[in-house]
Formats: sequence, structure tokens, C-alpha cells
Amino acid sequence: MLTGLTLTEARAGLAARTFSARELAKAHLDAIARLNPTLNAYITVLPEETVLAQADAADARYAAGTAGLMDGLPIGIKDLFCTKDVRTTAASAILAEFVPPYESTVTAKLLKEGAVFLGKTNLDEFAMGSANTSSAFGATTSPWRRTGEPDVALVPGGSSGGSSAAVAAGLALAATGTDTGGSIRQPAAYCGIVGLKPTYGRCSRWGVIAYASSLDQAGPMTRSVADAGLMLEAMAGFDERDSTSSSRPVPAFHKAVGKSVKGLKVGIPTEYRAPGLPEDVLAMWEQGIAWLREAGCEVVDVSLPHTRYGLTSYYIIAPAECSSNLARYDGIRFGKRVDAPSLDAVYEASRAAGFGAEVRSRILMGTYVLSAGYYDAYYLKAQKVRTLIRRDFEQAFENVDVLLTPTAPSAAFAQGENQNDPVQMYLNDIFTVPASLAGIPGLSVPVGLNNAGLPLGLQVLGRHFDEETVLSVGGALEAAAGFAHRPTLHAGAGA
Repeated sequence: MLTGLTLTEARAGLAARTFSARELAKAHLDAIARLNPTLNAYITVLPEETVLAQADAADARYAAGTAGLMDGLPIGIKDLFCTKDVRTTAASAILAEFVPPYESTVTAKLLKEGAVFLGKTNLDEFAMGSANTSSAFGATTSPWRRTGEPDVALVPGGSSGGSSAAVAAGLALAATGTDTGGSIRQPAAYCGIVGLKPTYGRCSRWGVIAYASSLDQAGPMTRSVADAGLMLEAMAGFDERDSTSSSRPVPAFHKAVGKSVKGLKVGIPTEYRAPGLPEDVLAMWEQGIAWLREAGCEVVDVSLPHTRYGLTSYYIIAPAECSSNLARYDGIRFGKRVDAPSLDAVYEASRAAGFGAEVRSRILMGTYVLSAGYYDAYYLKAQKVRTLIRRDFEQAFENVDVLLTPTAPSAAFAQGENQNDPVQMYLNDIFTVPASLAGIPGLSVPVGLNNAGLPLGLQVLGRHFDEETVLSVGGALEAAAGFAHRPTLHAGAGA
């Protein structure tokens, strides 16, 4: 089935002319028409004539022998990336009708390499959430179901839940995501796909609607580790418009997959053995450790002593930066405007109508910790702790090559569960946040199913700008697990 291929398989089929890019694109558009009304993975689907025109151009390049790295491959774009002349909403009412006159650097790079854009995928509003339930355009539903509970809708994770659901259900071969505290890795784990958060600065943030600027990083969400490497090659690279963009050369990441991992040292952080960690998650972690031992890796216990403060620090730093970044949405320059008698009243009415509850909550938290009298007590202290967390990782990587942890503390939960407990919702990111604070690369690899038939992921963390080793180890886990991403309990998913 064309919608069940990996990027690598589809690229080979297009090159061999086994099928055309038009056929591949049409199969995905048909799948979206059939399943998106149920899953709500896409906010905006591009017109068929636009998508097929992109595919026809790719077919012409294959015929001419000038095909690019992503030529003819249909993908979804998280609706946080600005796309020229295509509505970009950040899943917020305040940007419901925003149509950018420019293209983000990452999407421009993908277009240059020939990718076919299918549409804009759903997300938590302004990327703030772990369940994809705060979108102004409605929640996304996972294509997975618990064994014996076909009518219980599950969350796809967040904030990149639309992207993860689309890839898992066969509505895109791959998709872009953004990761601030785990928003690529956690939804990838929940939906049984691969998610890669590159090193901070590896991919440009220019044209990506900001949540927390010192944490946001774009990355690929795919069906295989090799696909993640391939797509990262197309997305990464220096951008003079982003002051945090790295000028390091972009390696052929996909070639790292399949390399021997014999002799590599794999660190197991003591602090990640959190109290109350479910037995199935712990068992899968132990299985991953065993697989890497069998592949020739040396397993070493390490300590990351400041990990316990990661979540607390994150939920001071990220809302503070969100408060600053979202101040621009005032109803005056662009976005939703509600008329009122005075300028202050316009600000208040526009923002009240345009922002959802979770976004308002985080803006208020961020404004509070940045306010006079609290800046030193909260924000400055959190930044100091962030430095200590980064130092913990740097010291660990003096003795090991990668770290292996669970991606999330549980499998996907049902829509509505934990919804009234913000602390419990924030705990979904407990294993992903520290790597985001440190700016290191992290990869979530699906490795099996829990007792309820839901996917679980393991996380591989590496040194700054060493995505190649992370991908090599991820590839070894993937090969040992032999896990197929396809959801089995949602009618038509992956077809």
C-alpha cells in the first residue's frame, strides 16, 4: 500500500518508476478524505490540484534525473511553520485567518528538495500541551485503541499530535514537528513512530511561530530511523536570519543508520527510574538495554543529579518566554481583533477572545515570574538550574556515548483523562524536558506494545551535534525490536 511506505521505500519506488509521485500523492489525499474527519489530524488540507501539481513537477525531475533528497514524498507540515500563501494558525483562534506572505526556512528547504506538501497538521494551541486537546480547531484523536476498548478515543500526544497521528494513520509519509519540552518525542512514542529532536540550532527557527525561543527546535517525525536521518538532512543547515542557527556542516545523517554500535558506551541514568514507573515501561526499558548489550554496547550506570529539578525549571522558563513572545498578538497589527472603546480594551478583548485557556494560563505564569520582585526568585534561579542540568549531561558524556531512557512515563491515555489535573499533564514530559533544557539531540524509537496493545518508545540522547551516533543506536534498537508502526484497532488506519 502506498500510504504504508517509509520515506526510504517510497523514494526507491519513485526512482525505479514503480509508481509515480502523482499516484503517491493521490493515495494520501484519498486517505485524508477518508480518515481526517475522524482523526482531525489536519487543520488545513491543500487543494488537490495544488498537491498534484507539486507531484507532477517531482515526476518530471525524476524523469530528467534531477530529483532532490525529498522529491515526490508527500508530507504534513505542523501548523506552526509559516507557509507562503497557505493559512498558518498555530491552532489558535487569534491566528485563524493568518496567511503568511513568506515561507519558513525549514519548509523552504523541504520544498527545495522536492517534498510534496499535503497540508497543515493540528497541534496544541501555540504548541502548549501534551495531548493535542487545546487546539482551537478541535482535538486530534490517535489512530490507536486499547485492546478491548475500540470506542475509547486516545490522545496522540502533543504538541505535535496532528503530525504523529497523520504519520501513524497513513495520512502522510512523514511530517514536521517542533519540540520545546518533548513535543516531537512524546507524541512519536504515543503513536508508535520515530521522532527526532535535533540539537538546538541544527534547524532554523526562522518562520516558526515561537513558543519559548531558547527551547524550540524543529525536527522530523517519520516511520523509520533512516527516514528521520533523511528528512533531517533536508531540514537542517545554517540560516543567517536565525541568530541561534549553527553553521556546522550537515552530515549525510541517514547513512549513520545500520552502522555497527559495537563498543559504544550506553549510559542508564539512575534518576530516570522514577517512583511509580509502570511495570510495562520499565520492562521495555530493560529489554532495550538487553538489545544494545547484544549489539556489542557496554552499559554503564550514570547520574544526572539535577534531573529532579528539570520539570520545575522548564515550567518557569518556558512560560516566561511564552509571555514575551505572545505579547505581539494584540489585535492591532495582525490576527484576531475585537473592537472596543479604548486601546487597552482592544488588547484585552482581542486576547481574551483569541487565546484558549491553556495559553492564557501560561502567559499569566510567565508574566508573574518575570515581574518585579519575582524575577530573581524564580526566572533567574531556573536559568541557573538549567545550567546545572546541562553540566550534568556534559559530565555524563565524558564517560558514555549516548543515554537510553523511556520516552514517556506511560502509553497514550484517553481523551479527558488527567484533563483537570495540570500537574499530571505536565508530568507527561518528565523524561523529555531535561534534554530540551540542555539543548542536546533526542530520538524516540518505537520498540513494542504494552499490555493494552499500545506503543511504547525508548529515548536515545546524545552529545551536542552528534545526531549520527544517536541515529546509529536508534537504528540498532529499531532492528532488534522489529516493530511495525501500523495501528491495528482503528478501522481503516494505515490502509
